Amino acid sequence: MRLWSLHPALLDRQGLTACWREALLAQAVLAGRTRGYTRHPQLERFRAQPDPVAAIGAYLDVVATAAEARGYRFDRSRIDHVRLEVPQLAAPVPRIRVSDGQLVFELEHLRAKLAVRSPTVPLPREPVPHPLFVVEPGPIADWERP
Repeated sequence: MRLWSLHPALLDRQGLTACWREALLAQAVLAGRTRGYTRHPQLERFRAQPDPVAAIGAYLDVVATAAEARGYRFDRSRIDHVRLEVPQLAAPVPRIRVSDGQLVFELEHLRAKLAVRSPTVPLPREPVPHPLFVVEPGPIADWERP
């Protein structure tokens, strides 16, 4: 399971669809609908949120938006719920902290994958975070398995 901290617009077609599927699996785990992957380290940062299912829903919403920008149609009805900053709804999903070291690690990991799978896909020099994440200085995350 790879729940990228990078913006999904950076992913190639295969990476974007895999991110969608894996985030849907993460949503099922966080909602208690499956017994597999319950101890997956990438879920730690979502579990630490006040509402883990809303946090993964916000993550999925951005992935779906990135897919739509490319002409793909991911089924948004599969997202359990997303709390947006709308007055009629409850408080918005808080942003999740990610270290700049984690983002650099992920960008290099993605760069290596794309060199083999999609060598013509351009990547920026500096990592661009998924909008759910707020960047702060620090090393690779403890849950990462380099």
